[in-house]
This record gives sequence, C-alpha cells and structure tokens, in this order.
Amino acid sequence: MKLVRYGEAGKEKPGIVDAQGAIRDVSGIVSDIDAGALSDDGLARLRAAKVDTLPRVAGNPRLGPPVAGVGKLVAIGLNYSDHAKEANQPIPAEPIIFMKATSAICGPNDAVILPKNSKKGDWEVELAFVMGKTARSVPEADALNYVAGYLICNDVSEREWQLERGPTWDKGKGFDTFAPLGPWLVTRDEIPDPQNLAMWLDVNGKRMQTGNTNTMIFSCRKLISYISFCMTLKPGDVVTTGTPPGVGLGVKPSPVFLKHGDAMRLGIDGLGEQKQEVRATE
Repeated sequence: MKLVRYGEAGKEKPGIVDAQGAIRDVSGIVSDIDAGALSDDGLARLRAAKVDTLPRVAGNPRLGPPVAGVGKLVAIGLNYSDHAKEANQPIPAEPIIFMKATSAICGPNDAVILPKNSKKGDWEVELAFVMGKTARSVPEADALNYVAGYLICNDVSEREWQLERGPTWDKGKGFDTFAPLGPWLVTRDEIPDPQNLAMWLDVNGKRMQTGNTNTMIFSCRKLISYISFCMTLKPGDVVTTGTPPGVGLGVKPSPVFLKHGDAMRLGIDGLGEQKQEVRATE
C-alpha cells in the first residue's frame, strides 16, 4: 500500500493511492496515518478495504508528510563509505546517531526555507523507515518486522551550523522545512529488500547524487537493532538512514551550496519522487 496525507498544512487527511495513481480518502477507516494506523491491526484494516469503492480525491491536492505525530526523527550520519570520504571523515565503526527536530518535517513538495544569512545549505537524498511496533533491543534477525513502511527523506542541512558552530550536528539539521518526507509511505510488504534500492537527486536539473542502498555501511536491520538498544523506538518514529555521495559539500574543487530559487528533485526506486523549491529568509 502507498499511504498519503493530503490537504492544507496542519489539516491533512489520510489517503491511499489506488492502482491508477489516484488518492482515495480513508478517513472512514482511520483518523490519520499515525501510530495507530501503522500498527499491524491498523494496516490490516487498511489492507482489507476495497480501495476502488473509497471516495476519490479530486484534483491534485498538496501532499503533506505521510506520517502524523512523529515522536522522534532519528538520523544516521556518514552511512555510505563514499560519502564519508567526500566529507573528509573516517568510515564509522559504529552508527553515528543524531536527531532532527520533528518541527523540521514538511511535505515532499513544500518549499525548503533556508535560515536567515544561510551560507551553506545542502541536500541529502535518504531512505527512511517508519516504526510500526515498539522496539527495545531488537535482534537484527527480527528487526524488519518492526517496520511499518519506507519513504524518502531529504535530509536538508546547513553545513556552517552543522560543522562550524559547535560540536553537535543537530543545529544544522533541524531548521524548519529541513526534513521533507514522502510523497507516500510504502508498506513493508511492498519493499521486501530495503538494501537494494536505487536513489538519486538533481539540483536545477543536474544530477548530483546517484547511489543504492546496497552500499550502506549499516543496514536497516543493523540500525534498528543498534538504535533500539540506545533508545526505545515507538510506532510512528522515523529513522532516516544516511546519504550516498554527491552532496554540495563534497563538490570539487569548490563546494556548491543551495541558494534562493534553486530546485531540488529526488527519488528512490519504488518510493516515488519529491521536488522542492529553495527560498531564502530575508
């Protein structure tokens, strides 16, 4: 299933994408695409619905983030060896965990707003997954059974604030609009192998990132097991798993950073595409 939330920001309604690509309203089945809907029972109710009989949503409404009420947005740094190299960082021996503010979450095609006087805005196409069950110290062999589904995250970053304004990354990762999610959440039954998904990102029509999740240093299974030892992962929590090479910081001979009017477009096989216009704060 492809689950969506559509409508005005803050007033989104739950939906499902039918075989023709149209959105069907599922608000008669679940109140939102939240922790309850993402449980095994909630997904079973949605899966049992006769999609073609549900109300069809007219037009092309705005898509919001496909998960409501995200409790934690956990991020993984330097999870592709080539990206670590371009960032002049050692390949990590263990996952690097940081947090993105949940207030950074926005729809997949909403504008990305750079903070005032931003100098080093950057892009990162990433595979993310959403938890469907509470996970504590989960063994790797069973880890993917805790996932409700997968989606795209653009882990937008402000490198000056991330790397030059103190030792923590969170500041440069948590600005409003710095976590576009979607366009939809694809349930885990449709993504049998999250470690074999091609991914890409363009800026102003130029291909900047090309990668595949099969080159991740730490797999989704490993990340769930590792993170769930450090903290309890709850239904609706989102984990975004790192980016392949090709970020602006790594462009040689001189880095390239986002500016007002730039356009980002990104996608992952089976998970759809996002597109964002970049706007500066005056």
